[in-house]
Amino acid sequence: MAYSGDVVTGGPSDVRVLDGVTIRKASVGPMDNDVYLLTCRTSGEQLLVDAAADPDRLLALVREGSPAGRLDTVVTTHRHPDHTGALESLLAVTGAVHACGADDALAMPVAVQRRLHHGDVVSVGHLVLDVVGLRGHTPGSVALAYREPHRVHEDGAVAGRVHLFTGDSLFPGGPGRTTDPEAFRSLMTDLEERVFGVLDDETWVYPGHGRDTVLGDERPHLQEWWSRGW
Repeated sequence: MAYSGDVVTGGPSDVRVLDGVTIRKASVGPMDNDVYLLTCRTSGEQLLVDAAADPDRLLALVREGSPAGRLDTVVTTHRHPDHTGALESLLAVTGAVHACGADDALAMPVAVQRRLHHGDVVSVGHLVLDVVGLRGHTPGSVALAYREPHRVHEDGAVAGRVHLFTGDSLFPGGPGRTTDPEAFRSLMTDLEERVFGVLDDETWVYPGHGRDTVLGDERPHLQEWWSRGW
């Protein structure tokens, strides 16, 4: 079955098999947080985006990609409690390295082994993900960008397409919530310069809640977002 990105809390994960990586999406917790497991198809190394809630469900997700329960890295997109609720338990069980945006590190409920900055890269086996700083929802919010290879074979793969895991910084219909006009301007500027200004319309967006989108669906509304202020 083709990947849709439509998941419900308590339901099964949705799986996308691409050349080099398998992406699994699941929904957890009372705020219906989206979490994403990336598995390198060559090495078996795994990365989880946001250990948000329900550690038993997350461990089951990890085991979907690795029956032995291998988890190498957890990247927390930002410091809000609904995105960190299962961190302590999952890290204790798996021994994974924890990474997050440098400016959110001190607010994390657990130790941070790697502090991420815009322009850094995170490796998962043979996969390379670019760190995109998106300051505004929180000061240290980060997104991760994975680009498909230029030769692809899997059904549904698109050569060179980017897959962008945005946390709560970008959703279908607009940017993430900000608490004041300065934070809004910061987030919108980063989105325009670091996302819409450099990535094409086919870029697939995986947000921290709700359904996926593509940049081509959101790009026509940038001026509308600026005008409304949220």
